[in-house]
Amino acid sequence: MDFPPITRVVTGHDADGRAVLAEVGPLPHVTRIDAIPGTVFHEIWATEGAPAPVGNTADPTLGPLMLPPPRHGTRIRIVDIPPDTEDFLRQGASRMQDAFTQIGDAAASTVAEDSPHPLMHRTESVDYGVVLAGECTLVLDRGEVLLKPGHVVVQRGTNHAWANRSGAMCRMLFVLVDGAYLPGIGPGA
Repeated sequence: MDFPPITRVVTGHDADGRAVLAEVGPLPHVTRIDAIPGTVFHEIWATEGAPAPVGNTADPTLGPLMLPPPRHGTRIRIVDIPPDTEDFLRQGASRMQDAFTQIGDAAASTVAEDSPHPLMHRTESVDYGVVLAGECTLVLDRGEVLLKPGHVVVQRGTNHAWANRSGAMCRMLFVLVDGAYLPGIGPGA
């Protein structure tokens, strides 16, 4: 399944403070993940700080790809997730360092010999994941759930992976919110 390209509409303010269309067009930052063929990150926007600065700020997606949100900020992206293949499941763990390095957070990968999936990872954030098309399985250390269009995941800094066992592409929308682990929850706790 080929997904349609994403059109981003960004609003702004003119010199008189009136609402204007600052941009309407394709996303300027779309990245194919080399170590996981078929995986595509579509970067939509990010904010830094809380409260988020409201105004005519520069496009925050033009820098390097980063998995986590900015400190005290947010990130919104769409990810196209290809079906898992036997080759990927067999050799995926050896390629994960390259994959997570390309997406800007090598330390996020938690894959180990006994991991339930080669894409196991963890970030110090609260993430909202919405299945837009296709199917995907949320894999945790203990347990998993099949996700279909309209399902929403509230992912609270847990070790997890997105496994596509459907044989067709899956497209998910993610909103990531910077977080801080409570005592006893973070890595090594």
